[in-house]
Amino acid sequence: MSSTPPPRSSWWNGSVAPAVRSGATRSDRRRGGFVGVTEQHVSRETPEWTPIAEEAERAARVLHPDRHGMPRPVHRRLLTVANQKGGVGKTTSTVNLAAALAMHGVRVLVIDLDPQGNASTALGVEHRLGTPSVYEVLLGEIRLAEAAVESTASPNLLCVPATIDLAGAEIELVSMVAREQRLKQALTPDALDELDVDYVLIDCPPSLGLLTVNALVAADEVLIPIQCEYYALEGLGQLLSNIDLVRAHLNTDLHVSTILLTMYDGRTKLADQVTTEVRTHFGPTVLRTVIPRSVKVSEAPGYSQTVLAYDPGSRGAMSYVDAAREIAERGASGRIRTDGR
Repeated sequence: MSSTPPPRSSWWNGSVAPAVRSGATRSDRRRGGFVGVTEQHVSRETPEWTPIAEEAERAARVLHPDRHGMPRPVHRRLLTVANQKGGVGKTTSTVNLAAALAMHGVRVLVIDLDPQGNASTALGVEHRLGTPSVYEVLLGEIRLAEAAVESTASPNLLCVPATIDLAGAEIELVSMVAREQRLKQALTPDALDELDVDYVLIDCPPSLGLLTVNALVAADEVLIPIQCEYYALEGLGQLLSNIDLVRAHLNTDLHVSTILLTMYDGRTKLADQVTTEVRTHFGPTVLRTVIPRSVKVSEAPGYSQTVLAYDPGSRGAMSYVDAAREIAERGASGRIRTDGR
């Protein structure tokens, strides 16, 4: 028996796809393409959520930061970005979070406490031998404002660079009085008021030496980047033990306020397992945003740029903007001690 196709009714005007405009679910479209048409008429002007629309909205927040400002914190926040394991994204997260906050109207100071000076490179700040740096600040030879330099990433972003001199600082600090508090003595409220900053992010070296201890004593909060791999979890216990020791003997206000999952590869089951394990153990301390593996994030430092300047529409850039917004919203709400410690 031959079947005659039904006449085109008013809903079929050649410009509206029936499978999309009939209210069909995504699973319906996957199973059978076109599905039965309901009486619900949807015009082409009706806004609909799509993954492409969501990505476009996130990209707009990066490309047009003036339209999507981030709130300033209720009080100045000092965060030490620490993890003794190398290659977990400490420096990358520090500079990109700082750039995202600064681009959206928040004043940020980055202190490069890693002798490698990678944060200084990414922020486009000169750090050759002889440049006023955090080394002289630790020794008390210059004031903080004399070493702070405006980054090329944003007028709202300042950086205290690290030079190769910092490599010998741990040895020189050993014989000094109050050696663990040299950075804290430099980061006085008056010194930070002079720079008029809302956030201070301290980038630590991949170790638990005297430089990292100085950073933990100087700050109130710790931000821990955790790579979504098994080895990243092994050293986490030692880091938390050291934070407990610093809190008990040197800085009673110190607490882990933020954990950021980095280098997430959604193609692997291991990444999901690590993510689940970290979220189960640390709860709301872990940011909802996860930083994916991204070639653009790795390429950006080679051009002395953050990924937000190098490729603002990339997944890495948009993820760091989302993470920075979470941090800013927590700071504006005043609900920061999420770990209860």
